[in-house]
Amino acid sequence: MTEDYKDHWEKVYKTKTPNEVSWTQLHPKTSIELIKSFNLPKTCSIIDIGGGDSLLVDFLLEDGFQNITVLDISNEAISRAKKRLGEKANKVSWIVSNITEFEPEKTYDIWHDRATFHFLNKDDQIKKYVNLVNESVNKNFVIGTFSIDGPLKCSGMKIVQYTEIKMVDLFSNHFKKLNSFKEDHITPFNTIQNFIFCSFIKK
Repeated sequence: MTEDYKDHWEKVYKTKTPNEVSWTQLHPKTSIELIKSFNLPKTCSIIDIGGGDSLLVDFLLEDGFQNITVLDISNEAISRAKKRLGEKANKVSWIVSNITEFEPEKTYDIWHDRATFHFLNKDDQIKKYVNLVNESVNKNFVIGTFSIDGPLKCSGMKIVQYTEIKMVDLFSNHFKKLNSFKEDHITPFNTIQNFIFCSFIKK
């Protein structure tokens, strides 16, 4: 991904409100339930990939999780999240980085990604991402992407659709699937996007 890719996302977050982007969720119920299903202590380290100004971090903090990192390519997105959280933002580690250029300084007990992975549409990008997960995740990860019944584009960009088999195969060397299901996401403008969610545990 090039600098143009970063510029794209900075422009999106500078010019559109949460009600004007398709991925907004007022209550990230599925992500929360999958994270809790791992039954890890509230001190476990969690990273939210492409978290932007998602409300997931708000709910995790409210639930008592104490070691949260949010990564996004857009500085504007993270600035919006910090402003929304106020003093609570100081309890979170914030990273501005392209996921394919991310060099973690620590490992994570839980890796969460809803709607970032499917934007990686080149083989080398996908390989880098898989290697990152393999090397950076101690225990579990959750990934939600567009399914084969979902959109072919998002925010004007081409995406990659996934099946359970395709997803499991990508990560099968280091992880075992725990759960997989499809789910319709209703956008703020009442269109439907079909996602596939998978949760994994390290072998």
